[in-house]
Amino acid sequence: MTTDVLDKVLYTARTHTVGGREGSSRSDDGRLDVKLDRPGAPGNGTNPEQLFAAGWSACFEGALAHAAAQRKLRLPAETAIDAEIDLRNGDSGFSLAARLNVTIPGIERTLGEELVEAAHQICPYSKATRGNIDVELKLV
Repeated sequence: MTTDVLDKVLYTARTHTVGGREGSSRSDDGRLDVKLDRPGAPGNGTNPEQLFAAGWSACFEGALAHAAAQRKLRLPAETAIDAEIDLRNGDSGFSLAARLNVTIPGIERTLGEELVEAAHQICPYSKATRGNIDVELKLV
């Protein structure tokens, strides 16, 4: 991957993970310290798919707010993103799929759909996954 020499690094997340899906992960600043478990396993750990869903949905809502601000609009406080990340296994091996269900109360449907599509073009997670996994966006 090439980076434009004009790109400015805004933040670098650093984590240390041991034990894979049955281990733990901790950020260098200590703000994230989680036990990991396989999806569906008993226990109180989270899994990478849940972490990815949380990260993408938070980022996507920020991108949605940015898209709204570009149109001199403000999103309602009740705006929400329900992210679903599927871990799949098929003929070509393991893969992911995603659904982002977006709720923007009080916004006309056509405008809401425009904002969702604009956010999908802005969001770094959307950019990173574009063309790599199945993604479904839905204004609910």
